[in-house]
Amino acid sequence: MSKIVKTQSHKKLYENIKALLHEARSAVARNINTAMVMTYFEIGRMIVEHEQKGQKRAGYAEEILKNLSLDLTKEFGKGFSVDNLQNMRRFYLTYQKYETLSRISHKTFPLSWSHYVFLMRLPEAERKFYEIEAVKQNWSLRELERQFNSSLYERLALSRDKKKVRELSKKGHVIAMPQDAIKEPYVLEFLGLTEESLYSETDLETAIINKIEHFLLELGKGFLFVGRQKRFTFDEEHFFVDLVFYNRLLRCFVLIDLKIGKLKHQDIGQMQMYVNYYDRMIKSPDENNTVGIILCKEAKRAVVEFTLPKGNEHIFARKYQLYLPSKEELKKQLED
Repeated sequence: MSKIVKTQSHKKLYENIKALLHEARSAVARNINTAMVMTYFEIGRMIVEHEQKGQKRAGYAEEILKNLSLDLTKEFGKGFSVDNLQNMRRFYLTYQKYETLSRISHKTFPLSWSHYVFLMRLPEAERKFYEIEAVKQNWSLRELERQFNSSLYERLALSRDKKKVRELSKKGHVIAMPQDAIKEPYVLEFLGLTEESLYSETDLETAIINKIEHFLLELGKGFLFVGRQKRFTFDEEHFFVDLVFYNRLLRCFVLIDLKIGKLKHQDIGQMQMYVNYYDRMIKSPDENNTVGIILCKEAKRAVVEFTLPKGNEHIFARKYQLYLPSKEELKKQLED
């Protein structure tokens, strides 16, 4: 008996120490990243101020960086190429509102240097939006690039009025009502399906389940997976909801129906029934009304408008596509 107690006690001690070491290593990594970013910011400032005090002849700035790169590389090794020094210079010019190092901490620059190198290339409104989201959702550089390449900013903007679009660059993606959670279109390139391939709605559903973590990221903030093919019955007839989620920010169920063809008014009527059932039989009194999303290859807005009652705020039909959208095409839609 004492041996069992000793083993359990040892295991608990081991787990506690392991957790402490993992946290310590994470803290060290964060501190190293902060120190590096702060240092690069300061190097950028020093380069800019040196240029401003120097000669005005053509090529002077390029010559400074070339000579500086040679000297620093000789002394400190890799990391001080001309390109990287240009990034440091650009970093300071982009974030120069933080004028002194005494005002900078890990809260000022919470992302990695690689994140900032990527973000600095974006227009200001997009940069601010992606920066806010990368921090809030703890995006890796790979996830940040995926969200940018999938035109997340443009897709959210297409689902909002002008005031809400302006808020994206100031507050990021804020979800306060069902419309805030909707994108246009949804991009499912991670499923590995192609536009030319033959697949059924069951195939699409299975692909989503197999890539559920990716799909949750595409849905956005606050989504939790509840189940697939959730059955309910009345009048001795069975009905099945393709995918059921819960959004903890909206505090409501979100039902998703998958259609591989063109949207029909019968599809909307079916979703209305699903939503009504969940509102009346499943949700708690303190939860908000259920949201229904029909994902289809071709969404007909007129069909939705004339099938649903005026003022509908809980049932949406949205197009999905199996390839990354053209940013130019989406920007043109925003301009129009």
